[in-house]
Amino acid sequence: MATHADSPHGNPTGLKKTLGFWQLWGLAVGLVISGEYFGWSYGWASAGTLGFLIATGVVALMYTAFIFSFTELTAAIPRAGGPFAYTLRAFGPAAGFLAGLVTLIEFVFAPPAIALAIGAYVNVQFPALDAKLIAVSAYAVFMGLNLVGVSIAATFELIVTVLAVGELLIFMGVVAPSFSVTNLVTGGWAGQNTFSAGAIGGMLASLPFAIWFFLAIEGAAMAAEEVREPKRVIPRAYISGILTLVALAFGVMVFAGGSGDWRALSNINDPLPQAMKRVVGEGSVWLHLLVGIGLFGLIASFHGIILGYSRQFYALARAGFLPAGLARLHPRFQTPHWGILTGGVIGILAIFSDSFVKVAGQPVTATIVTLSVFGATGMYILSMLSLFRLRRTEPDLERPFRAPLYPALPAVALTLACGVMAALIWFNPQIFGLFVGLLALGMTYYAAVARPRLARTPSLNTAAD
Repeated sequence: MATHADSPHGNPTGLKKTLGFWQLWGLAVGLVISGEYFGWSYGWASAGTLGFLIATGVVALMYTAFIFSFTELTAAIPRAGGPFAYTLRAFGPAAGFLAGLVTLIEFVFAPPAIALAIGAYVNVQFPALDAKLIAVSAYAVFMGLNLVGVSIAATFELIVTVLAVGELLIFMGVVAPSFSVTNLVTGGWAGQNTFSAGAIGGMLASLPFAIWFFLAIEGAAMAAEEVREPKRVIPRAYISGILTLVALAFGVMVFAGGSGDWRALSNINDPLPQAMKRVVGEGSVWLHLLVGIGLFGLIASFHGIILGYSRQFYALARAGFLPAGLARLHPRFQTPHWGILTGGVIGILAIFSDSFVKVAGQPVTATIVTLSVFGATGMYILSMLSLFRLRRTEPDLERPFRAPLYPALPAVALTLACGVMAALIWFNPQIFGLFVGLLALGMTYYAAVARPRLARTPSLNTAAD
């Protein structure tokens, strides 16, 4: 058990070290696995099945290079807050706060998209239930579970992640007899000629949904301070996690696309149940099994990302960048309860945002996914820059795991992340405007409140220690 350090506010802020390899693997995979169940199929609308396959291949390369590089930072600096702590140490407070802010955008806006998908999955079984009310109920249940402690939360995460992986394998097995290469390739460039300007544009436009396959795996770093033997466990959990997810992503995409007319799946929140429904029929036990167990995949990511954003709020507040109350731990459960609740309130507001906000004419789920991807991509860029900076400024820092093929592999991750960011901006200017607006609000708060507080009390900032 970790020793609890006292915060400047007189409250215990030490997080308990309770997580082992399988729990961290479950968290790394579980954070992401909902991306295999929904969200990605929106990419077919612009790129088609074949164009999206190429886009996903590029993104898979980016994530693989990123995780092998990011693991160096996580193992060397196992601090709650992850990218915030690394960038703070590498570039100082302003850049550190910016890294924390883009990470919050990623992790706070991913859960409402997942909650809406949970609502859509439940609605398949119970059409009379309102999907948004189901989404809000999911927030209430899983914020509560996160409140009672990380060990219980991580064990639950591991169980539902294993079930979700198993269900994806069952899905592939059930639809495999109906798989046809003709189905997969027909119109596979979304009506464009192979590698025409239109086809390439469609692939670039589909990048946010390819990223959704893998988005948030880095969130396991938020719990690094709660890992037993972090220098040994973190590299093993991260690397096995990304390999698991790459295999599942391509398997699900290919089998779903080849099971029938993929166009019917390209703009909905529940592509796997709908794909299975046309193969086995609406009354099949396999369909009900997919919907029932498939919910575990959504729940695993939803639950895990709540844990991630709460630790980001906690780390920023503990270091003096956000209000001190967000660093207070629950007196009984020693969890950052105010961080859990704050992200939940923002997420619930996002669920209902389509009632009064329309962005770029997209469904609200696609808009929220894209906004979250903007945050993630910004965080990837800052993390890789921090890796290069720390290699130069702190060559003697203990690094239990070193990025292989340095500097080539981190450079691949950085270059691809910058290219993805450029494509996101080009194809989503309105959502980019919203993203920039959120960053501007955050940096204004930093300049007006956080920076003066840090100047008055430098001891507040402990994240780079």
